[in-house]
Amino acid sequence: MPTSNQKIVRIHNEVEKATLSKAQKKFNDLMNKIEVKKKLLQEWQESRSAYQQRFMSEYRPLTNDYNDCRVQLVYLLDEAYHDKAFKKTDKAKLQNLISDIAITLIYEGFDELKEIYNRHNDTDFDTEDKNADASIDDAMKSMMEEMFGMEFDDDADLSSPEKMREAFEQKMQADLERQRHHEERQNKRKKSAKMLEKEALQKEEEKNASKSIQEVFRKLVGVLHPDREPDAAERERKTEIMQRVNAAYAKKDLLQLLALQLEIEQINQTQLNTIAEDRLKHFNKILQEQLNELTQEITEIEYPFRAQLNMSPRSNLPPQQIFKGLASDIRNIQLTIQEVKSELKAFQNPENLKAALRNYRL
Repeated sequence: MPTSNQKIVRIHNEVEKATLSKAQKKFNDLMNKIEVKKKLLQEWQESRSAYQQRFMSEYRPLTNDYNDCRVQLVYLLDEAYHDKAFKKTDKAKLQNLISDIAITLIYEGFDELKEIYNRHNDTDFDTEDKNADASIDDAMKSMMEEMFGMEFDDDADLSSPEKMREAFEQKMQADLERQRHHEERQNKRKKSAKMLEKEALQKEEEKNASKSIQEVFRKLVGVLHPDREPDAAERERKTEIMQRVNAAYAKKDLLQLLALQLEIEQINQTQLNTIAEDRLKHFNKILQEQLNELTQEITEIEYPFRAQLNMSPRSNLPPQQIFKGLASDIRNIQLTIQEVKSELKAFQNPENLKAALRNYRL
């Protein structure tokens, strides 16, 4: 994104009613798209950081409180089960309640409840869980494959949003590797003169594109190198700009490098408007690669939130929308905690628990 000191990098018509060339139009179009993507990436980075802070400071303590209340409820219901005041039908309902609550808490890490769960189910939780994992993994794998249009390996772990993201990234990397190997095998086959000519042209274009961005970088270094500046204040200013130049060059951020050239008045708008067509094509290749990288960065940040919200990769997800879901989750868990605490207090009286069980259906 341009800073307050930077000028917008665009090619303008030098002559009234003159039209831009195809390469010039593409240059401006890519510049516009990159600026939009940079802004969106910054919004996502800031939103993700703010989301994580709010999740840990507000939502996480609530989940801990909620789980503690439910642990107390499991012990209370287990104690009631052994009370002779409760009939066989009531005890069947109590067992069902105990099992439902205990199993979710065990998955949250409350292993001390396994003994109670096993006792009310005549089973061993660990054995039962191992068998269930295989079925759940298969179902999750099928859902993810349908949602994202890709096939995961049989041993892919999709048991949590974090594991899903990791598996997704590994799958993408594996697909890229397969594609690279496929291209290598294709390259080993006998190629026609036309294919060889096309490959040579592509390599030449990549070489020229790399030279183009190096040329912009070298010009900036030649003007800004702080070691060549005797004035202390100016040396400090150039050092700060050089840091931005180095960061932009490391990322192959041509847009930023051109903006810095305009900022220090190393080039002017007229020079920008008259960039040679062949050089402009090299610039456009670099800008397209930069746009693709920005798009990929945004996709990787969005992915865990899309998985959490069960949203398609093609649907629109503004960064601010993730906070609406978090705010709703906070409100809901606060209400649920109040309900569980009310039940804990009420169920101290067996008659209140009996009344509640009458309305409970297995």
